[in-house]
Amino acid sequence: MLTKESIIEKLKEVKDPEINVDVWTLGLIYETSIYDDGVEIRMTLTSPFCPFADQMIQQIESSVTELLEKDTQSVRVELTFEPPWKPTDEIRARLGL
Repeated sequence: MLTKESIIEKLKEVKDPEINVDVWTLGLIYETSIYDDGVEIRMTLTSPFCPFADQMIQQIESSVTELLEKDTQSVRVELTFEPPWKPTDEIRARLGL
C-alpha cells in the first residue's frame, strides 16, 4: 500500500554515493506528497554541483515506482536549493565534520 511511511522506507534504500548515507537520513528530502496520479518528492542535494544528482534522482524514481498501484501513476522528483541543505549535528558527527 502506498503511504508516506512506505515511501520513506524506499527513500532509506537510496544512498548518496559520495557519503554512503541514505537520502532520508541526510535530510535531503523536504517533502513527499501522494496524489491520485502518483507521488511527488521535493528534495535538495548536499551541493548544487553534486555529480551524482541524476543518478540519485533516477534511483529515487525507480525505488518509489515499485510502490505504485496503477500504471497511470508516476513518481516526480522536484529539485530545490531553498532552503540550502544543512547537515544535522548527528550527520556532521557521522561524517567527521
